[in-house]
Amino acid sequence: MSQLQLHYHPGNASLAPHILLEEIGAPFELLFVDRAQGAHKSAAYLTLNPNGLIPVLTDGALVLYEAAAICLHLADTHPQAALAPALATPQRAQFYKWLAWLTNTLQATLIVYFYPERWADTPDAVAQVKAHAEAKIDALLDRLDAELARHGGPWLLGDAFSAVDAYALMLCRWTRGLARPARALPHLGPYLQRALARPAVARVFEREGLAPPLV
Repeated sequence: MSQLQLHYHPGNASLAPHILLEEIGAPFELLFVDRAQGAHKSAAYLTLNPNGLIPVLTDGALVLYEAAAICLHLADTHPQAALAPALATPQRAQFYKWLAWLTNTLQATLIVYFYPERWADTPDAVAQVKAHAEAKIDALLDRLDAELARHGGPWLLGDAFSAVDAYALMLCRWTRGLARPARALPHLGPYLQRALARPAVARVFEREGLAPPLV
């Protein structure tokens, strides 16, 4: 069997796939991509991901990018880890919904917040874009918090930890420097602490050298 390889940078969008690899327990290799040196834009890396973004997963001949796609692939190819509900069930449909929401809505808005200069030219316009993005992030975190309050379970889908929880943890961690981070919300705060307490998550944070505040 070929060994999985994850091209990563600490705390980047590779964090969720890294957590899933630890949860699965299968052998894998971490390959550091030095963003500070522009390694994600190098010719060699661009042959793996022409978008020049992290992460990339290699699984034998398969080369896969987009963090959500990698998470789905890992869940599907390691069903014994129970990182996704059973196929063709209402629970699986909710799993798809939340993973799509996390990557297409929350993650996309976080990217606008962190890189507002991509959407505006003047300093005033950049500041306005960033402020609007932060306001939207606040509302999206409220949506996550409300979902946890609605069903009262420990994880986003209810009783069982799944790949969407690794993804939510990653994105919520990105809010740690905002005026109203995810950890400040009444249901998200304890939820994030439950995720951090998982042994696989603790190993990933230690291996990536992530320092407090962890979320």
